[in-house]
Amino acid sequence: MQAGQALVQILVKEGVTDAFGIPGAGINPVYKYLKDAPISHYCMRHEEACTHAADGYYRASHRIALAICTSGPGATNFVTGLYTANIDSIPFLAITGQAASGQLGMDPFQCVDIAEITKTVTKKSTCVLDARALPDVLREAFYLMRSGKPGPVLIDLPLDVQQAEIEFNIDDYEPLPVEPPAPDPGKIEQAIDMLAQAKKPLIIMGGGVTLSQSEPELIAFAELLRIPIIMTYMAKGGVPLAHPLNAGHAGIQVGQPIGNDTFLESDVVLGVGCRFTDRHTGDLKVYRGGRKFIHIDIEPGQIGKVFQPDIGIVSDAKKAVAALAAAAKKRGLKPFGEERITLLQEKRAKLARKTDYDTVPIMPHRVFHEINAAFDADTMFTVGCGITQIWSGQLQNIDKPRRYLPSGGAGTLGYEIPAAFGAKAADPLRHSVTVLGDFGFTFMGEEIGVAAVYGKPIIVVILNNAYLGLIRQNQKGAYGFEYAVDMPYNQDGRIDYVKIAEGFGCEAERAFTPDELSAALARAKASGKTYVIDAVCVPEQLCDMGGSVAAVKSFAPQA
Repeated sequence: MQAGQALVQILVKEGVTDAFGIPGAGINPVYKYLKDAPISHYCMRHEEACTHAADGYYRASHRIALAICTSGPGATNFVTGLYTANIDSIPFLAITGQAASGQLGMDPFQCVDIAEITKTVTKKSTCVLDARALPDVLREAFYLMRSGKPGPVLIDLPLDVQQAEIEFNIDDYEPLPVEPPAPDPGKIEQAIDMLAQAKKPLIIMGGGVTLSQSEPELIAFAELLRIPIIMTYMAKGGVPLAHPLNAGHAGIQVGQPIGNDTFLESDVVLGVGCRFTDRHTGDLKVYRGGRKFIHIDIEPGQIGKVFQPDIGIVSDAKKAVAALAAAAKKRGLKPFGEERITLLQEKRAKLARKTDYDTVPIMPHRVFHEINAAFDADTMFTVGCGITQIWSGQLQNIDKPRRYLPSGGAGTLGYEIPAAFGAKAADPLRHSVTVLGDFGFTFMGEEIGVAAVYGKPIIVVILNNAYLGLIRQNQKGAYGFEYAVDMPYNQDGRIDYVKIAEGFGCEAERAFTPDELSAALARAKASGKTYVIDAVCVPEQLCDMGGSVAAVKSFAPQA
């Protein structure tokens, strides 16, 4: 059979049921067989959107999807999405077309070495020159995506390779088994020793806990010893909002006062599946202080990347937490005192950020107040970058894991809408909502048309402040100037997001007051259609942020 047919059969056997792509001359030999496969294909309107949709699909479902496109500029448009997924440890399979292998190196039409270009933003990228090797290349690709620190894999296929005849029987193909690494028992005992000596220990739940779906186990371990949990941005929603050990987020941007306060009082920190990145830690001298750190991560290279912990444990999060719990029980480790937990409940109310502003134009905080009220705990949210992402991280209430699906490490404008569509394709019974800025809407905004025509409705809330808000805040705060960041035409009617949305087959409306926004959200939920809400907000409102977890400045009015 042709290699392209074998590829599609392998996709099906590996469990791929959905593909996000754009056909083209460089990949049509694969599309010939994709046409009749039991794989739903969604034709996106930009190649970058294919990758973000496959990304959002995995975050919502933990199932691998296919992103597929043609050669040349189609393939290079995959780069941003591959980077976005790779830094957040999100796997999907990227397939790109390529010029015939005999033309490589001769600069034929739409020929680019995409495998070399994407080496640093994938777990592996390969240009297949021998069609007979394709089954083994695919077997390794699915293994790599699922094992260790997950991430995307790219396979580049020359035209002649796609059409080459190979000996292949799908019944002989077997996926490679994946066995997550278990922790070193001696390191587990050392971690228990350190926790036993702590006065105010703290657990950090990171994105790796979300990826391993081990939130219940980590919460149970925290309950066993009565240790508060803070979440990184990538683990938002991992601990129920009302759980007595939920200490919110820590960080210099998307952190929360309760998280920073709880972190600063700690003396031993157990970080599980977290990366200690700059937006979480801020000033490392302040962050590290006199604390001791235990760092658990599935990727050996993450241990000590930012700073050397006192104990580093390479392990799958679920297996490590199970080992910690067993060791603590065997040792008879006593729970820490309830006084700290009682104080945590008091701080939760005292340190909560105000969101119920009644001003017109709408305060950005009020947008999230209304979103929190409008949607249930099963709603999926995507968010990309900028000042809107920071407000979202600080102010949105997320009560379940894998319901908050942000571009964390890359902060990619353009991720939001296609990722929301991908999430909806993965889980069509849930509302899929994206919150983004007016400028961010112009990145991949055309993908609302895809959601509309495929009957996979998403809700898009534009926080329209007519500014590049975070860039303006950085310009003024760090450099003392303001330039090229104001966009008054986004509010004064010269650019009309309602008409844009309607032109793509969506319903849309503009909200000027909190009451109008509340009513618009209700109509969006009831419509069953892709719905865009343009919320006109205070133009120059700054977001809370700072250089260290001890020096986050609030810019929000308190009255």
